[in-house]
Amino acid sequence: MATPSYYRQQAQAYAQATQGVDMAALHARFTPHLPPGGRVLDAGCGAGRDARAFAAMGYQVAAFDASPELAAIASAHSGLAVQVADFLTLPTPDAPFDGIWACASLLHVPQADQPLAWARLWQALRPGGVVYASYKLGDDALPAERMDELGRAFTDGTPERLARWVRGLADLARVDTWVTGDQGERAGVMWLNVLVIKA
Repeated sequence: MATPSYYRQQAQAYAQATQGVDMAALHARFTPHLPPGGRVLDAGCGAGRDARAFAAMGYQVAAFDASPELAAIASAHSGLAVQVADFLTLPTPDAPFDGIWACASLLHVPQADQPLAWARLWQALRPGGVVYASYKLGDDALPAERMDELGRAFTDGTPERLARWVRGLADLARVDTWVTGDQGERAGVMWLNVLVIKA
C-alpha cells in the first residue's frame, strides 16, 4: 500500500491513534520562539491535533495536509479551514509565518526532495522565524529511505542529513537537534527533533 493510499484508507484509525497524544513537551520547545498571537503554519497537520492546540494557545493558525481525508478530519477537529496541499506545491502565503510546525510530516518527502521542501517552507517564514520538524531517527550507515510494514515511505533523519538538506537556506541563523522517545510511548521508536531558526 502506497503512502497516500494508506492515509486515504486509514484516516479515521490514524486520527484515533494520534489526536490524543500529549505533545506539550515539544510544544514547549517551539512556542518560546513565537510572538504572542503570532502566525503559525501546521505543515502536514495530520488529524489536526497540534493545529487545535496552537489555536487554543491564541496563535493565528493555518494548516495543510496532503491527504484530503485527513484534512477534512483536521478541519473538523480544529475548527480551522485546512488546505489540501503538499510540501512541494505549497502556495505562497499572504503574509509570512512566525513559526512553522512540521511534526512527523517531512519524513514522507523523498530524500532528493528534502532541500526543495525546506526551501518552500523557508519562503513562507518571516525573518527571525522558526521551523520545527521531526523525523524518525536514522543511521548514517543505512539508507535514508525505507518502507515500513504498512507500506508507507519514510525518509529517516540524522543530524548530518539534516545539515545537508538545509545548508542552502539563506539567512540560516541556527539549527538545534535533539533526540526523544515516542510521545505515543511506542517502544523502540526514536525521533530526531529539529529547530531551524531564520536570521
